Amino acid sequence: MVHQQRSVSRLSRNGDTRDGDDIVALLAPRLAYFAGVARTEHVTRAAREMQVPQSTLSRALVRLEQDLGVELFARRGRTVALTPAGRTFLASVERALAEVERAADEVRADADPATGKVAFGFLHTMGAETVPGLIHAFRADHPRVRFSLVQNYGEAMLEKLRAGELDLCLTSPVPDAPDLVARRLDEQKLRLVVPADHRLAGRRRIRLAEAAEEGFVTLEAGYGLRRITDDLCREAGFTPRVAFEGEEAETLRGLVAAGLGVALLPPPAVARPGVVELAVTAPRAVREIGVAWLEGHVDTPPVAAFKKFLLSRRGSLLPD
Repeated sequence: MVHQQRSVSRLSRNGDTRDGDDIVALLAPRLAYFAGVARTEHVTRAAREMQVPQSTLSRALVRLEQDLGVELFARRGRTVALTPAGRTFLASVERALAEVERAADEVRADADPATGKVAFGFLHTMGAETVPGLIHAFRADHPRVRFSLVQNYGEAMLEKLRAGELDLCLTSPVPDAPDLVARRLDEQKLRLVVPADHRLAGRRRIRLAEAAEEGFVTLEAGYGLRRITDDLCREAGFTPRVAFEGEEAETLRGLVAAGLGVALLPPPAVARPGVVELAVTAPRAVREIGVAWLEGHVDTPPVAAFKKFLLSRRGSLLPD
């Protein structure tokens, strides 16, 4: 069979009349029809297997060839055989359809009420104790729900929400943005952490203004806890003198233990030797913890169940 080229206006060879997205829109609905006929080599049989009218199937194949400008089948009565171009096209079509089927299976599995997946983000400081406890409690009633867990600082998680990479995140401060929905869940006291041999280490409580001359070790700019630290120091009447910046609270505790400064931090999961943690009496040193999600985001059943669970933990989110 001679491979014939058709001159058609739908798809030009140089792409002037149709771009790539247009080509996909034209071809995609017909690919499964093409693969079914190629598998059976019989239009009537393929139409019966796919439960579509034979006339619909025949027209779809003709339009597919017209859109491509290539003969895909050699017709012999009621049977058909692939041309060389058809065989080349079929190999790619089968891969594409298999990938679509795999993707459909994956998203259906993720949305399954019993075994689906929740993409959940949270602050580093909540990873050692709070989040494991929450998931353990949730799975008492939803034992097979799966989690994709992401630890990061607040702004990075909010960007992942906006990009569709997360369903929910625990963050601080609680965001106020028109494209997000946020609910306050709890608050966490912050402590002034000082070296064990520090002049203030014998105290149990302190006004933050008493640390105005100290060097502070803080999280990097952009982290929520850094903003809270700066705001509290400003409220206490001074700008903190930053000696070191880091990305993780326990690293900051290590720097404090080494005598390199003081820090405002949430309580640790496990007591750290070499430091003393002082209650701050003024100003009120707390950070609010909230859950956020994308406005208008349609929840799958497992996400909806976990969101309901988190909202039920208002006031009791954090370990005692």
